[in-house]
Amino acid sequence: MRLHTLTVTAFGPFAGTERVDFDRLGRGGLFLIHGPTGAGKTSVLDAVCFALYGGVPGARNKDRSPKSDHSPPDLEPEVTLEFTVRGRRIRIIRKPRWERPKKRGVGTVSQNQKVVVSELVEGAWQGVTTRPDEAGQFVGDLLGLTLTQFCQIVMLPQGDFAQFLRARSDDRRKSLERIFNTRVFRDVEEWLGGHTRKLEREVRSAEERVREVAGRIAEVCGSTAPNDPEELTAWAAELAVVTAATARDAEAITEAAALERGRAREALSAGRTLRDRRDRLAAARERVALLEEHRPWRAEAEERLISAERTDAVTPFLRARDQRRTELEKAEMTAVDRLSLVGGWSGVDTTGMVDAEPLRAAERIRHDELARLDLLREDAERRRSLHRELTGLDRELTTLRAEAARTRERGLTLPARVETITGELERARERAVLLDSARLALEAAERRGNAVVEVERLDDEVARAEERRRVAVDAAQEARDRAQDLRERRIGHMAAELASGLTEGSPCAVCGATAHPSPALPSEEGLVSAEEERRAQAGAESAATRRAEAENDLVSLRERRSAALERTEGRDAAATAEEVDTAGRALVDAREAVAEVRRHEEELSQARTELERVRSREGELDRRESELLARRESATAEHERLTALLDRARGRDAGLDERVARVTGEAELLREAAEAVDRRARAAEELRSAEVEVTEAMAEASFADETEVRSAVLEESERRGLRARVRDFDDQWAAARARLSDPELMAAEAEEAPDLVYLETAAVAAERAADRTVAWRGGLVDRARRAAELRIALADRLSGSEPVLRRYAVAQGLSTLAAGTSPDNTDSVRLSAYVLAARLEQVVAAANDRLATMSDGRYELRYTVDKAAGDGRARSAGGLGMRVVDSWTGAERDPATLSGGETFFSSLALALGLGDVATAEAGGTEIDTLFVDEGFGTLDEDTLEEVLDVLDRLRDGGRAVGVVSHVADLRQRVTTRLTVRKSSSGSRVEHHG
Repeated sequence: MRLHTLTVTAFGPFAGTERVDFDRLGRGGLFLIHGPTGAGKTSVLDAVCFALYGGVPGARNKDRSPKSDHSPPDLEPEVTLEFTVRGRRIRIIRKPRWERPKKRGVGTVSQNQKVVVSELVEGAWQGVTTRPDEAGQFVGDLLGLTLTQFCQIVMLPQGDFAQFLRARSDDRRKSLERIFNTRVFRDVEEWLGGHTRKLEREVRSAEERVREVAGRIAEVCGSTAPNDPEELTAWAAELAVVTAATARDAEAITEAAALERGRAREALSAGRTLRDRRDRLAAARERVALLEEHRPWRAEAEERLISAERTDAVTPFLRARDQRRTELEKAEMTAVDRLSLVGGWSGVDTTGMVDAEPLRAAERIRHDELARLDLLREDAERRRSLHRELTGLDRELTTLRAEAARTRERGLTLPARVETITGELERARERAVLLDSARLALEAAERRGNAVVEVERLDDEVARAEERRRVAVDAAQEARDRAQDLRERRIGHMAAELASGLTEGSPCAVCGATAHPSPALPSEEGLVSAEEERRAQAGAESAATRRAEAENDLVSLRERRSAALERTEGRDAAATAEEVDTAGRALVDAREAVAEVRRHEEELSQARTELERVRSREGELDRRESELLARRESATAEHERLTALLDRARGRDAGLDERVARVTGEAELLREAAEAVDRRARAAEELRSAEVEVTEAMAEASFADETEVRSAVLEESERRGLRARVRDFDDQWAAARARLSDPELMAAEAEEAPDLVYLETAAVAAERAADRTVAWRGGLVDRARRAAELRIALADRLSGSEPVLRRYAVAQGLSTLAAGTSPDNTDSVRLSAYVLAARLEQVVAAANDRLATMSDGRYELRYTVDKAAGDGRARSAGGLGMRVVDSWTGAERDPATLSGGETFFSSLALALGLGDVATAEAGGTEIDTLFVDEGFGTLDEDTLEEVLDVLDRLRDGGRAVGVVSHVADLRQRVTTRLTVRKSSSGSRVEHHG
């Protein structure tokens, strides 16, 4: 995985938009992320993590939204990261959750996290997903790393690994579990422990169930259960046999008691039967005597029923006569009442009236008048319709005139409104035409501002280039002087150089002599060889080349500065800032004017349209008013004509309807009065006929007068009751006489009276004895049955507990072995610690490869299962111990005894080794960009060089290594760097080298 670019906006300490070019930083392999404490160095790494995983490492992930407090409240935070992994170029744009100010009113609105994942395919970005959950899954599958693993492998946190180096086994286990995802083995330990505890509860439950059955057997049989479970089966079998034999003996005794109880019951039943027959005979004799005393009543009742039947021929005529009399009285009252109502206004004399014809004549007069009034109803309805029409016309005229007044008033104000809008439109157009010039002015001001910034930056670079040129000139001069000096020395000692090659008998290369009596000798400085001269000359030429390059760089920078200075057009930073601000305000004003032009044009169009509509509406309202006035005049004339006609017809009444109602009421009263007079005459005649019929009926039924008839009358219910009592008397008399002749009762009188007290006492005694034997036998039989059932239940419980006991034994062995508490686990190492120990051994082996170089072969990490000083007392504690072997002394040391520098490069080696192992386990993803965060301040100069050499070797294969530190010396050793500068308005980043 190689990082290319990172762009952050309003993120962490960065108030604006900052871009980090990892391709530029990693071009040399090793680069430095430098800045003062709190500037935001670690925030650069947090932004990488957030872009990939939507979170930041450690406790910072629990903080609020990463939006910068220095940025404007409405500036949306965003992180964009481009990277390549497994040959695929990926871009992730992620926006965190943040609180946006409301566009209207006060307060904020929550904005959820957003993400856009794209892949560069054939030169074009293609979308992968926009869902945060799918983005997390995509990154996890692509890298094969979780956030925790990524932070431990790609961003090596030295502080965390220093703690890891000194940690207890249990704390080291937690760290390794987070990185290597071996929680499954920890889960196995916990599952085995929980499974064992569950089986232990089942074993206790099974034993409790066995003890419960044994206790029930002991309770039933009155015995005590043995303590040894193996003796329970024989004990229960013996008790079952004994209780069964006792139950069989009780059965015979119970049968004998039942026979005796049966004989006692039979004797008591016979005695009670005899006593009952004697009592029934005596009661029959008493009943006959009593009925004999009431026989005269029976004759009187018979005579009363006969008289009542004779009244049936008379009572209907009596009831009919009474009904006629009642009807006459009612008719008289009604006639008097109706005549009193019509006597004052009808013109008819009602005193002593017998004939109703005058009343009917007056009624006919009223009906004739109603017929005439009915002909005028249509005129009355027409007048009411005209009245409603006139009311509606008046209301419509009022509404119409009000609308006409408003329309005329609107027609007077609209021309002024059109003129006002036209003026505002012209003024806005004058300002809007300045839009292009304002935009060009702003662009020019921004170019001058950028040029001023570039001049300031180039001033720094020119100063550094002048320093590099000075150093290069001095170095070139020094190299040239050294080469010249060596050349002159070699020329001066050329004779000695030639003499050094002479041998006796060989000719001299100068004179050809074979004898060399006095060869030249070198001076104290010694000879200068041709190779030395060549190397010095090559060094001088190389130094001259570097001087020329430095001079060329300086010239190029000065030319760039001159060009940038020319682009400033003589402005400084303050002037360009003011120009940008002024041009920006002018551009904003021009854009506002463009918007105003569009708004005023729309308002002007609306005002002109409304003016035309108002003028058209005024004409329509005038025409409508004329039509309504004509209709009102015609309706008024017709209404007045109908009013005069109806006034004549209604007379003294309030209206035509009132007169119709009054005449109708009088006709109805006259009709009712005539009918009442007729009904009174008919009722008197019917009463006289009924009186004659009553007299004739009494004579035929042999009744002297009406009083005798009424005294003999019986209602039907009274007759039914009297007949029922007569029949009941006859039935009782016959039954009593029949009982006196019953042979069983007569025979019972001849026998001796039984002693029921004695018989009942004997029966009760036999009953109780039988019940006691039955209950005794039932208890023994039930005890035998329960003993047999419980014996079977005990056997079932014992056999049912055996599988649980076997499973518990297996589970307990595995659980204690996995937990490190089993005697078979001699090292007392938990299963999860054992698995992590294998990973830790791999990590230690990988770490020692680098630690040997960093410590010059002095230190070596060693894994041990022994407990450290901070581990607990439990047998399962430990298993992940670490020691440091000092090859200079041959002693093993606790990591806590290392110095600060020793701890740094030891933890660095451990972090690098852990990264190698975790990367291999995650699928072998190549990590081409690494970060080492802090820890360099504890190193001396030599150790720092060794550590940097190790980091420099990490660049093999094109890997880029970023060192995060605030140590100033690193800026001299690592020239390619990213500087994070902090200020009160937020942090900025700068690239160097």
